[in-house]
Amino acid sequence: MRVVWLTRFGDPSVLTPGEAPDPVPGPGQALVEVAFANITFIETMFRATGFGPFQGALPMVPGNGVGGVVTAVGAGVDPALVGTRVVTSTGGSGGYASQVAVDATALVPVPDGLGLADAVALLADGRTALLLLRAAAPGPGERVLVEAAAGGVGTLLVQLAKAAGATVVGAAGPGKLDLVRDLGADRPVDYTVAGWAATAGPVDVVFDGVGGAVARQAFDLLERGGRMVSYGLSSGAWSDVTDDEAAARGVTLLRGVTGPPEELRALTAEALARAAAGELRPVIGQRFPLEAAADAHAAIEARSTVGKTLLVVA
Repeated sequence: MRVVWLTRFGDPSVLTPGEAPDPVPGPGQALVEVAFANITFIETMFRATGFGPFQGALPMVPGNGVGGVVTAVGAGVDPALVGTRVVTSTGGSGGYASQVAVDATALVPVPDGLGLADAVALLADGRTALLLLRAAAPGPGERVLVEAAAGGVGTLLVQLAKAAGATVVGAAGPGKLDLVRDLGADRPVDYTVAGWAATAGPVDVVFDGVGGAVARQAFDLLERGGRMVSYGLSSGAWSDVTDDEAAARGVTLLRGVTGPPEELRALTAEALARAAAGELRPVIGQRFPLEAAADAHAAIEARSTVGKTLLVVA
């Protein structure tokens, strides 16, 4: 099968197209012919430094999420799954490949009316956005600031917060504000411009996907009783806001929001169902062939992407 190897940690050029033996589904597993592979920002950090939740000895095939069609199953798995369109996590590695063998319980069927590309775009980001929304629970009339509002998770948070009745401020970089407005943000702001925070606040909820100085400025906009959910570090550093600072301001800090695997699968299914019903629109800003995974990583690191970046495999 076709794969992309991570041979050592470093710049995007360490991602090398190649071949690997075709996987065979073992007991309890399903074989998926991959159409699209997901890329997340944390995968670019792992590739560069080894930082992140993924494990595996080098060389390895990176990638933690794919979508495609089940072509075979192992012992103990319902053969009726063959032919089903699915998305699935891969357990932290092996996703940049034309085939994957995964635990059949990890499969999430793709509903009719939803394309595989859109489903893969929602695999990780959809469940993350729903988790974050539930944690912060913005209500009607509240003011919500979404950082990195043109990113994969941010584009979904803008839509979900707006649907919850909130007034949404979408913070993004230059050239991305029209997209943020189109997704429903009441006030798009360019957070690369000095003094941006003066036009963004005050707010009741901050979804912090950037960290660093942007997170610090966003925290200062929160009113008493506000909530700040930190889930990303696209700036390269986590938010340095402390629990003591938050308590002094009457603000709740939430970090590391997650859930058990069965809950995450249920949230992915919910995101797919909402998209199939026309209630949630994933934004796929760019697609790269599998063999151009290095170019995809470079584009993400250059901040030139919007929405989700996918690898086209089939």
